[in-house]
Amino acid sequence: MRTNEDKIYSFLGLATRAGKLVSGDDSTLLELRRGNVKLVIVADDASENTKKLFKDKSSYRNVKYVYFSTKLQLGLSIGKAPRAAIGVKDANFANKIMELIETPKI
Repeated sequence: MRTNEDKIYSFLGLATRAGKLVSGDDSTLLELRRGNVKLVIVADDASENTKKLFKDKSSYRNVKYVYFSTKLQLGLSIGKAPRAAIGVKDANFANKIMELIETPKI
């Protein structure tokens, strides 16, 4: 039985391969400013400044954001070095990931 967390990492990997994901602070911020990001995922262990930055930028642009996982896990799930922030550019991926994050753990 796979947990929701495993499924979320799988979806992040799929989104990466589909080219529907940006990662890293700078790239995610840039795409957020351009209006291309539907969901921002910030690592729980990101710095307070990073969390506040993405919270403010996302809220201002009416983009959903969520604190989830660790920098290491986020990086591993998309086949990259540790990442503090990830932006999901596809609405379907964004909705599915949010749904999985919001589903209570059984």
